Amino acid sequence: MSERKRWLDHPRNVTRLYRALWVVGFALLLGELLVHKHEDIAFAARFGFYALYGFLACVALVLTAKALRRVLKRPEDYYER
Repeated sequence: MSERKRWLDHPRNVTRLYRALWVVGFALLLGELLVHKHEDIAFAARFGFYALYGFLACVALVLTAKALRRVLKRPEDYYER
């Protein structure tokens, strides 16, 4: 019995999704030009600040999770002992 193909099994669809996410991200970044900001901190009003801040926060979370994995990782036969 063959397994049913899903829409993300086709590389063409994965490429389309990837490109669509880039387009949406750039559209949101350009949409920032249309919004007047009322920030308390001067550097937060700069163009792209929150995009850069979010990206750096995401990278920091991934790196922290990788470090935590080394600390919290158990051997493969942990539950068999």
